[in-house]
Amino acid sequence: MSRHPCYSEEAHRFFARMHIPVAPACNIQCNYCNRKFDCVNESRPGVVSEVLTPEQAERKVKGVAAQLMQLSVVGIAGPGDPLANADKTFDTFARVKKHVPDVMTCLSTNGLTLYRHIDRIVELGIGHVTITINAIDPDVGKEIYPWVFDEGVRYEGREAAALLISRQLQGVEELAKRGILVKVNSILIPGVNDKHLVEVSKKVKELGATLHNVTPLIIAPGSQYEKDGRKAPRPRELNQLQEQLSEGGTKLMRHCRQCRADAVGLLGQDRNQDFQLETMEADPVIDLDAREQFQQELDSKIRQRLIAKENRRTILDENKKTRVAVASRGGDKVNQHFGHATEFMIFDTDGTEVKFIGIRKIQAYCHGTADCNGDKDETLQEITSILSDCRILLSSGIGDAPRAALNKAGILPLVRKGGIQEAILESVKYGSYFENINISKG
Repeated sequence: MSRHPCYSEEAHRFFARMHIPVAPACNIQCNYCNRKFDCVNESRPGVVSEVLTPEQAERKVKGVAAQLMQLSVVGIAGPGDPLANADKTFDTFARVKKHVPDVMTCLSTNGLTLYRHIDRIVELGIGHVTITINAIDPDVGKEIYPWVFDEGVRYEGREAAALLISRQLQGVEELAKRGILVKVNSILIPGVNDKHLVEVSKKVKELGATLHNVTPLIIAPGSQYEKDGRKAPRPRELNQLQEQLSEGGTKLMRHCRQCRADAVGLLGQDRNQDFQLETMEADPVIDLDAREQFQQELDSKIRQRLIAKENRRTILDENKKTRVAVASRGGDKVNQHFGHATEFMIFDTDGTEVKFIGIRKIQAYCHGTADCNGDKDETLQEITSILSDCRILLSSGIGDAPRAALNKAGILPLVRKGGIQEAILESVKYGSYFENINISKG
């Protein structure tokens, strides 16, 4: 678990994951999804450049493992449901275990047929399973799932939702009893399950889920929700719900990037295009000793970070905290220009301790053209609104216009490079800016 970038907030800064797209079929329909729509430039669950056969997946995993020494997890998350493609899914996992035995394996599913495959999951040593559970009340679920298909029978409406929910909860409980780490993903859908997710969180925790990950609704083009005109939640709505769940004792994943089903690299990065199948050697040499030595060095870095935090033993004073937004392309560094950022990492600090809060998605300021033409004023207004509770913004570069707009909004834009934690602590000490503003706002 300490090397799994989804289960460990510290690990996601150092260890990489790989999603293998071998499962195109799905056995349920979600109102936010349209599996016919696919775009290589999109980054959302269910999107892939191409679907691989188990043989092709084996070749690609071996090629990536030989080059990407920090690869610690190989997962199957689609583009459909892995257990609706069970033969291909388990064949692929068996090949991965045989040829790259040092990686952890991870499975993501909607849970409809999960109960039938638990023995096989245990047999193959799949130690992490993610189940997407958006409701535990069929009356809520019927607004999300128009139908499910199981053993030749199509179920619709409330009946479909009730069947799916019962199978999902059964899966959580049985996996937890067998020692499998279970992460539950839930999609925050305003007006549908936004109030209900507190009950979902309580229930899955009771059944043994290790982690709950609540992510904002992404509406696929052509989906029912797009036709209905439904809107995604504002970042503030997601943050408020996460805080409510956290206060209730739920262990949350706050660093999710809602990855594509063929993503490769660190969370926040997608290097799939760097590892094209046609460029892979047929039988690359995988130096397992070198990989283990490299990953042990990463383990050491994580331990040092945790020890440093423990030694400080500083609890953030809510009346003295400073909220900081960071533009990053990954690698635990401030290394992205403001104009190119499509998300910001949000942190709270009191000048000694740094606490990760979550991710906020935005429309990039420089969108569509190299010279940043377009409706920049409206985009900039949206960005400042999303970051309105932040007092500092760190990026590797920023233009005069956004700098002025952020300053006017009470957000201090600073150009920094290097490690995120170090840059945040350095920036909080910068000048006398914080002596003259109310840093507890937000």
